[in-house]
Amino acid sequence: MPTTPATAANTSSNGSAEAIMLELVDENGTTIGTAEKLAAHQAPGQLHRAFSVFLFDEQGRLLLQRRALGKYHSPGVWSNTCCGHPYPGEAPFAAAARRTFEELGISPSLLAEAGTVRYNHPDPASGLVEQEFNHLFVGMAQEQLRPDPEEVGETAFVSAEELAERHDRAPFSAWFMTVLDAARPAIRELTGPAAGW
Repeated sequence: MPTTPATAANTSSNGSAEAIMLELVDENGTTIGTAEKLAAHQAPGQLHRAFSVFLFDEQGRLLLQRRALGKYHSPGVWSNTCCGHPYPGEAPFAAAARRTFEELGISPSLLAEAGTVRYNHPDPASGLVEQEFNHLFVGMAQEQLRPDPEEVGETAFVSAEELAERHDRAPFSAWFMTVLDAARPAIRELTGPAAGW
């Protein structure tokens, strides 16, 4: 992955993450400052920019990931293909492509913007709060997955029906249904009505 001014400012020379900074925003999504990642998620939470990616295969199945058990926030739960935070000054589209590659080892195809959604989701297990202005993206997963085990515990491609069944029996991230519902119009446009999204 190429180093950009945004990524260079957030990684050390050996590539390890330092104190990662997030972009704070107002209710309109306008940048108003920065905050350290953990501090932004501590109750009551600071509104910050985020992104969520939904990738599909040729059969219209959604790629889910189960977050690695070592993650500080929402470990071991299922969620959308990829989610995260742009670095300050990094375009959300670029951040979504970068993070998908870092976590899953693939570059999304036909990645397109799917709107934004603002939410406030406390995580009872950790006490952290997702206070986010989230940029949504949909696209295709057309390469062999190479997940980073420190980020991703498991992956699965699921149909809309299989997702409903899995959601009933397995833990999902607090934000998952909010971002999925907000992205549904773009998902339907990408996958077609027959996929059932």
